[in-house]
Amino acid sequence: MSTTHHTLRERLAVLRGPDIAARPLDARALAALAANPGCRRRSLLDAAGVDKGAVAEALGAPARFGQSRFAFSRGHAFEARVKAEGCAELLRLLGADGESAEVPDLAAAGPEGRAARTRLALAEAPRGRWTLLDHPLLALDVAGSTVFLEPDAVAVAPDGAWTVVEIKSFPILDGSADATKVGAAARQAAVYVLALDAVAPGRTRSDILLVCPKDFSNLPTAEAVDVRKQLAVTRRQLTRLTRIEEIAALLPEGTTFDPAAPLPALAASVEAVPAAYAPECLSSCELAFHCRERARAADCVDALGRALRADLGALTTLAAVRAAARPEPGADADDPDDPAVLALRRAAALRAEALAAAAGAAS
Repeated sequence: MSTTHHTLRERLAVLRGPDIAARPLDARALAALAANPGCRRRSLLDAAGVDKGAVAEALGAPARFGQSRFAFSRGHAFEARVKAEGCAELLRLLGADGESAEVPDLAAAGPEGRAARTRLALAEAPRGRWTLLDHPLLALDVAGSTVFLEPDAVAVAPDGAWTVVEIKSFPILDGSADATKVGAAARQAAVYVLALDAVAPGRTRSDILLVCPKDFSNLPTAEAVDVRKQLAVTRRQLTRLTRIEEIAALLPEGTTFDPAAPLPALAASVEAVPAAYAPECLSSCELAFHCRERARAADCVDALGRALRADLGALTTLAAVRAAARPEPGADADDPDDPAVLALRRAAALRAEALAAAAGAAS
């Protein structure tokens, strides 16, 4: 291990807090991070293994999303059924009904050992028969930091091709599932495909196997989901992430993300790392409610969403947006020929016309 990497890991451990174990970064969180690569705050805290939920609680803005214990238990029970009796159901869904499969032991010491054992199992999978890797561990470099990822399963077909298997507890009703949930599963699976491509480019199929309960039963069914689009987006977005050591190098001395730290110190440390808040963060980041409060307090257009933020260009505050939409009399000649300003004034004029017409009709 290089001295630079070793020093970075020590630095991240200090930021996390004394004697606090790192919280692993999973594929779901990585997919959310890839959707908002401009957020340095999330990049650094995730790389450091910070418990963002505990930090949000300490800041007085707890997260309001997450999987219930019932849903978590139901998901585990459904996965156990899919993998019971030597993964017979999973083999049926893969099109190998009646066949048996190698299920190698992937146990090893530590994440590095498990990732190495997974790579060895993939390399040693025999041709001519199925091999199923149950909860393999994959390593992926993200902005200079190694992330370990654990898919539900990876199937190695007799021809040597690899298929990512995602097992979810939401149902497939009459042959189709909720598009939003399928999309989230596809983005998550794309991260696994990306990690497998780092092991052996071109071996992994772009169609992942999504396994879900059929209708309202607990009977497993499956559909192939093409993740080429999600894979391309994830690869492009992850390359845009600023390297973690560059972000950490800009932090002042004494920065800490330890939830037990005094509130003023913790709040100052969080604010020391730039965020890129968007409403979409509310469903994927534990710090989203804190970031929303700060964006609103700063009168920042970020609270309106990334699309509007991009359309508004140089107008970075809500006050500037309101001033552009309703300029003071005689100010037109001094305003720049900004398409965003012109669009806002046109919208304001149309709104005024509509309100006037409504008032006239009411009278």
